[in-house]
Amino acid sequence: MKNFVVKTIANAGALAVAIWLLQDITLTGDNTGRKTLTLILVALLFGLVNFVVKPVVKLLTLPLFILTLGLITLVVNALMLMLTSWLAGVVSLNFHVDGFWTAVLGGLIISVVSWALNVVLPDED
Repeated sequence: MKNFVVKTIANAGALAVAIWLLQDITLTGDNTGRKTLTLILVALLFGLVNFVVKPVVKLLTLPLFILTLGLITLVVNALMLMLTSWLAGVVSLNFHVDGFWTAVLGGLIISVVSWALNVVLPDED
């Protein structure tokens, strides 16, 4: 359970950094508490997308992973971020990613920040 909470906090922090750095990734809300709640819900949604959808996409694109020496990971991460944005719109969360290239850069930022936070935060169960 603790591992789940740590990963959710890392995802929320990484999403916050991407929102802060890129003007085309937006998170809106009436006040800071509402924005924080929305960020945590989007982090949970992002974690769910990465847990359920990403392994299937990686399996289906395995030949492209081999052919591009793993660079297709940037595209897969961007697609997962865009899917999260779409799902957030479906469930009425105020989170939006505007454009594929923004999603690529956002996915890269989220990957790096999430990795750094997972190194720093404890991960024991």
